[in-house]
Amino acid sequence: MECRQRQEHDVRANAGRGRARSGRLGFAALVAASIWTLLAVGAAQASTITVGSVLPTSFSSAKFGQVETLFNTALPEKGANLVSPVNGAIVRWRMVGGVGGPFYLRVLRPNGSGAYQAVGTSGGATPSGPGLQTFTANIPVHSGDLIGVDPTGANDEIGIATVAGSSFGSIFPPPLEGATLAPSASKSGEEIELSAEVQPAPAITAVSPHFGSIAGGETVVITGTNLGGASAVKFGTTPATSFTAESETQITAVAPPNAKPGRVDVAATTLAGTSPTTGADRFAYTACVVPRLKNKKLPAAKTALRRANCKLGLVAGRKTKSATVVKQTPKPGKVLVPGAKVSVKTQG
Repeated sequence: MECRQRQEHDVRANAGRGRARSGRLGFAALVAASIWTLLAVGAAQASTITVGSVLPTSFSSAKFGQVETLFNTALPEKGANLVSPVNGAIVRWRMVGGVGGPFYLRVLRPNGSGAYQAVGTSGGATPSGPGLQTFTANIPVHSGDLIGVDPTGANDEIGIATVAGSSFGSIFPPPLEGATLAPSASKSGEEIELSAEVQPAPAITAVSPHFGSIAGGETVVITGTNLGGASAVKFGTTPATSFTAESETQITAVAPPNAKPGRVDVAATTLAGTSPTTGADRFAYTACVVPRLKNKKLPAAKTALRRANCKLGLVAGRKTKSATVVKQTPKPGKVLVPGAKVSVKTQG
C-alpha cells in the first residue's frame, strides 16, 4: 500500500510537467504515426489487428513508481480492442510517453476469475524519446489475451491519457512466466499509452487443383486468409519446390515430388504460426501402382491397369480376348508416375 501511495504521489507530481509538454508530444506522435503507416504500407507487410490503446494525442508522462506490470482494463474508444480478437502473433508494439527503460511488452491471459496468467514477454526495448515509439516483436497470442508493459526501474515513465470510461490495472511485482496473479491495484478514468499489432494466424480454405503426380511439378493455387508474408509452404512434411505469397488470400506453390500416392495436408507458415489442418487443405498425390496381371485375361488386365492409373504398353504374344498374361514388366507393386505403361507377354 505504501508503495502504491508513492506511485500515486509521483503520478500527480509529474502530471503538471507531463501535461505541459503533451501538446508537443501529441504533435510529434501524430507525425511519427503517419510516417510509420506509410512505411508499413510501402513494405507490403501482412495485415494486422491493433490491440490496446488508440494512443490519444493528449497525455501526460508519469512515473511507474515501482517495478510492476501495467495493463489497460477498459478502453471505451470506438474501434479499440482491449483483448486480441484472434489467435496469432504480436509482430510490433507501440508506446507513447516512454522515458527510461528498457521496457518489456507482456502478454496476459485472463483466467475468468479476475486474475491473469503471464504467457509471453518481448525482449527489452528502450525508447529514444517520449514520442511515439515502435518496436518489433514475435510473441504468440491467443484470442482473449491482452497486453501489458513492465519497466526496468521505478523512475521509468509511460504516457497516461485521461479518458472517461477507461481504466488500467497493475500487478506488483511483475509475474513470472506461467504465473497467475490478480491485480494489485487499479485506476479509473485513465489509460496507458500502449498498443500492439497482432498478425492473425494463417488459414487455408482451398487448394486447386487438389491432386497431382508423385513426380511433383504441379502448380497449385492455395486460397485462404492471412497468407501474406508466408515464410514456408509444405505438402505434408515436404517443403514446396517454390512458392509466392501473392496476397493475403492467395499463395501459388509448386508441389514437390512424393514417394508414394495418397493425400497430404498443405500448410502455410507465417510469423503468426502455421495454418491448422482441415479437410480443405488436402492435396492428393496420384501414381501408377502396377497391379498383378499374371493369369488375367487380356481384357481384365487392361481394366486392372486403368483402375491403377496405368496404361497397357507392349503386348508380346496374342492380343485376343482369350489371351492370358503370363509375364509383365515392371513387376507388381512398382510405383510409377500416372499413366506409366506396363508391358505384358501373353499366350493362349
